[in-house]
Amino acid sequence: MTSKGKILVVDDDPDIRTLLAELLGRAGYETEQAADGRTALRRLYEAPPALVVLDVSMPDMDGYQTLERIRDLSDVPVLMLTARTQELEKVRGLTSGADDYVAKPFGRQELLARVQALLRRTGGKTEVTEAYSDDFLQVDFAQRRVVAQGREVQLTPLEFRLLSTLVQHPNQVLGRDQLLELVWSDPYAVSGDQVKLYVGYLRKKLAPDDAAATPIETVRGFGYRYRRD
Repeated sequence: MTSKGKILVVDDDPDIRTLLAELLGRAGYETEQAADGRTALRRLYEAPPALVVLDVSMPDMDGYQTLERIRDLSDVPVLMLTARTQELEKVRGLTSGADDYVAKPFGRQELLARVQALLRRTGGKTEVTEAYSDDFLQVDFAQRRVVAQGREVQLTPLEFRLLSTLVQHPNQVLGRDQLLELVWSDPYAVSGDQVKLYVGYLRKKLAPDDAAATPIETVRGFGYRYRRD
């Protein structure tokens, strides 16, 4: 049988991983397994899958933390699994960057249908961004390492997501609502003033002696852009 694409299954329960691997294998998908978030990120970096099935409740690095790191590296579709059925948990997963959400115990046909729908939507094509570099800035997305003008810079997770979004759209003006959706995952959940505030934080950290010297520009009335000369 020809493989329909590779799916990365991430769950700390070996029985669940085995069940999913068998279910997806019978449907024609190649699977790779990871028992924790850190292993999943290594697998994603080494050989990008067409889709990730990700459990929420895992020790050390839970599903939400793993999802956050995945989104730094890739736009691969992510289907989250959880035993929590509260609506707020589902909303949290979707606003954190998940593409779909299935509660345990899951129906096998429903899970397969959701996998197929996600792969149809994305075409099964994903790309992992490894790094960004210009004369001012170097960003290692896998290690979350930022160097500005030869100096390593420590950023919070939100600051890193904002910087990553800007540098991945060089010379493109991104509006406030766009940034709220791309960085905060919900343009209505937080105030638009948060964008201005965090752009200010970034500028000060990237160039503490002269924040105006950073390549992050304000385009009045439109938004912000990272200027790559």
